[in-house]
Amino acid sequence: MTRSPVTDPGSLDALFAPRSIAILGASDDPTRIGGRPLAYLKAAGFEGPIYPVNPTRETVQGLTAYPSVADLPEAPDAAILALPAAKVEEAVTALAGRGVKACVLFASGFAETGDTALQTRVAAIAREGGMRLVGPNCLGAFSVPGRFYASFSTVLDRGLPKEGGLSIVSQSGAFGSHLYFLARQRGLGVRHWITTGNEADVSVAECLHHFAHDPGTKVIMAYAEGFGDGEKLVAALEAARAARKPVVFMKVGRSEIGAEAAQSHTAALAGADAVADAVLRQFGAWRARTTEELVDVAHIASTGALPAGPKLGIVTISGGVGVLMTDEASDRGLDVAPMPDAAQAALRARLPYAGVRNPIDFTAQVFNDPAILSDSLKLVLEQGGYDAVTAFLTTVPGSAANAGPVRDALEGVRRAWPDFPLVLSMLVDEPLRLEYEAMGYPVFADPSNAVVALAGARALREGFDRPAPPHVPAADKPLPDGPLDEHRAKALLALAGIPVPDEHLATDADKAVSAWYAIGRPVALKLVSPDIAHKTELGGVILGLNDADAIRRGFQAIIDRARDHAPDARISGVLVSPMEAGEGAVECLIGVQRDPVFGPVVVLGLGGVLVEVLGDVTFRRAPIDRAEAMRMIAELRGAALLDGVRGRPPADKAALAGALVALSRLAAAQGDAIDSIDVNPFLVRPQGQGAVALDALIVRRQDGKADKA
Repeated sequence: MTRSPVTDPGSLDALFAPRSIAILGASDDPTRIGGRPLAYLKAAGFEGPIYPVNPTRETVQGLTAYPSVADLPEAPDAAILALPAAKVEEAVTALAGRGVKACVLFASGFAETGDTALQTRVAAIAREGGMRLVGPNCLGAFSVPGRFYASFSTVLDRGLPKEGGLSIVSQSGAFGSHLYFLARQRGLGVRHWITTGNEADVSVAECLHHFAHDPGTKVIMAYAEGFGDGEKLVAALEAARAARKPVVFMKVGRSEIGAEAAQSHTAALAGADAVADAVLRQFGAWRARTTEELVDVAHIASTGALPAGPKLGIVTISGGVGVLMTDEASDRGLDVAPMPDAAQAALRARLPYAGVRNPIDFTAQVFNDPAILSDSLKLVLEQGGYDAVTAFLTTVPGSAANAGPVRDALEGVRRAWPDFPLVLSMLVDEPLRLEYEAMGYPVFADPSNAVVALAGARALREGFDRPAPPHVPAADKPLPDGPLDEHRAKALLALAGIPVPDEHLATDADKAVSAWYAIGRPVALKLVSPDIAHKTELGGVILGLNDADAIRRGFQAIIDRARDHAPDARISGVLVSPMEAGEGAVECLIGVQRDPVFGPVVVLGLGGVLVEVLGDVTFRRAPIDRAEAMRMIAELRGAALLDGVRGRPPADKAALAGALVALSRLAAAQGDAIDSIDVNPFLVRPQGQGAVALDALIVRRQDGKADKA
């Protein structure tokens, strides 16, 4: 498989930590696009030299101006281009010629408007000169510790950011600014911020990779409309996971119309969203569906307190809200398990009128005795066995009478459990909220949002705890020459470890009868031709034969029908297959498709209507291990069918998982040689009885033609 190189994360050092800066198109007016970056750099106290380039002025905002790049006293580390598109190519050529290491290009009018040629030329010039290029069509970047502000975003007019451990990357400039300000409102300090625009060079994936290796970055927030290089994205996600740095991701374009809009906006590849979703999940990122969720999960992740398991304790002063939070937790895969019996008894002794199972409802008594809150929480934390706890307190902590006692009670709890995932939902004024945040409590106004954020934090921790994906070397020999009809496709699957029936290829009627004798039970006859894809429609499949004369007649009928239907088709013969008993078995679809962004992707679905009508399928990038295969099985909406329902025995999920692993390894080893593999139906027998591939289709990628069963 051809793999794209992963950029050295150090190649972006000049972008996030330059020692000197040139601004082309620098304006004396700090409100203009060419004036804002200079004004922000001066306000931040950038310590290196700043070189405004403006041929019409001697000074710009009090600094000496230079008429051209050639006139600069040195080659700056980085450059900001606040120039119209028509002047960009000349400017980039000059900068690359001087040895500038990084360039931020604001201008629009490139691939997003259809001018891919200009964008391609500019990117090539930068690449040949060894200069990293951000944009075009972006709002730039900034680095708080480096006091570097290469942006004209008006969000910086509302004050420069405070430094922290959150780094943000966004394809969209406006939305990137929006995310930064929301994070700021939540009190999150920022380290780096970058918008990649059209991604002529620097991509979201490369920025993720840089942040994963950046010691000061603790949490990564990302927004993308599409991915252009799946290999780089996977490498970045793996680097972040290895460093145990949470990645909270918003990928838009879930709907068909949304995907089209994403492509028209930035000319990025939207790709198949279901595959992108699976890859983000597989490699440990949390995909947020709303902006609020994106910031909320990043907020909890920034505390470093990620739940080690799914068990959630809910403490509330409202039984109704406890039910609301329980429902949300169930929807999000969290376990609202009851308190142990001994803990319930201890809590009931303290609060005779409380609900003590889980949610723990200590009622309005907290108004009379705020110590109830700390006593309840301490007991839940000590004896509940929970991985995280959330408390709904509504407006109680903000009332004049309760503010001090409740704050003291909760401060004592946090001192005793400083690193435990403990989240509050309450309505208080901003100064008091910040006090609780300083104690280490993430605070949410909406109780459902608190639960969703904890679910995201739990998923991030689960991703950290998974082993790295298996490494599969490239195949030591290519696919066999010649057409991969069903018989040859199954032979290839069998070599890979995927179970297939004991079947025989017959080239005449007598050999078909001999094959039936060898099998010793009723058989199916199936046409084998690489040129006829839909053999059932022409009568190329006959089932349930258990008589020599019937088999001879069936063989000849299939051959005659094939010749009448497609006189020029290549006919390999007729496959004689044992009739597989379907009693208690579940038909599944397993396969591989080559995604244009992520390469070989494993597919699993339940057969019949669940695939065709409900689209009940799930994906993983190949290769996968057995644990990942079991997670795929559990994700199916119809997974209960495999567990056994209405008296049916449970299916052999271990055999299904083994086949998925084997298929993924075959796909990863063959890489670009295979366009798709379709095994349908894949019959999963009752537990302990294995599984078998009843049909197979392999499509080569080299010539784009299908060698079909």
